[in-house]
Amino acid sequence: MENQSTPNGTKAPNKNTGLIVALAIFIIAAIGLGIWLFSVQGNMKALKAEKEAQKTELMNQLNSLMKQHDQLKVEYGSLSDSLATKDSVIQANATEIKKLMATRWEYFKVRKKLHNLQLIEQGFVRQMDSLYRVNKALKVENNMIKEQVQTEKAKNVKLSQEKQELAGKVETASIIPVYNLTAEGVHVTGTGRERKTDKVKRINKIKVCFTAGANKITQPGVKDFYVRIAQPDKKILTIDNGDEYSFEFQGNKLQYSIMKEVDYQNQSVDICVYWSKSQAKELPKGLYHVDIYANNHNIATTSFTLK
Repeated sequence: MENQSTPNGTKAPNKNTGLIVALAIFIIAAIGLGIWLFSVQGNMKALKAEKEAQKTELMNQLNSLMKQHDQLKVEYGSLSDSLATKDSVIQANATEIKKLMATRWEYFKVRKKLHNLQLIEQGFVRQMDSLYRVNKALKVENNMIKEQVQTEKAKNVKLSQEKQELAGKVETASIIPVYNLTAEGVHVTGTGRERKTDKVKRINKIKVCFTAGANKITQPGVKDFYVRIAQPDKKILTIDNGDEYSFEFQGNKLQYSIMKEVDYQNQSVDICVYWSKSQAKELPKGLYHVDIYANNHNIATTSFTLK
């Protein structure tokens, strides 16, 4: 179609040309918008990837920090119990950081909290090290004290043993020695004369004689000498079985046959005592044993036979 002329002789604009121009502009704008949207989408993907990388990095740092923290508690054992309050603070902060990363993601806020948590953990480590050194020093000191105590105990035991040994030696040395111990049956005549005999039918007394020897160590004074005469059947010849005819010997109560008080002045003294047959119903035949006791010691023994 040809262009129509205007009254002044100019040609009228073609309507199709304006439409083509408008369409071209629209297409160019659409292409530009597409390019822009594509660019924005790429940037969003990049930002999302960067966000995930940041979250992964911070989570790795948090996990590494808490793993080291748990290992530290295991390593120090019961010592970590004394820092339970600080441990609870660390655990609470770690939980808060995990919640922030799972819900509202704020990189700089999370990074700041993680940095603060790292500072708290460093303080925890320093305190644990300090406690360990103090505890180690206390253990060394405690071991030294224990060794000193053991050494003192050993010294005391040794001194006690030496004291006991010395006391035993003194006690042994204080025993009154006995010499010339004899025991025999005698027959006393009507005139008072004594005749030695081993015949049961003729005996009316048992005579025991001995010499209490000199001893400068034992304490002087009145000493009780106890004589025990045992029949062949082991029965002790005694006036009565009551306590008044007994004495203490090494924690036991023994019956005696004869008791003699002697004023002992650390010098030798001769002693003779008698057991009267009238005090016994009958004396059996056989071997008799005689023991002498003084100062809680059995100081002499002998025997004799009656037929």
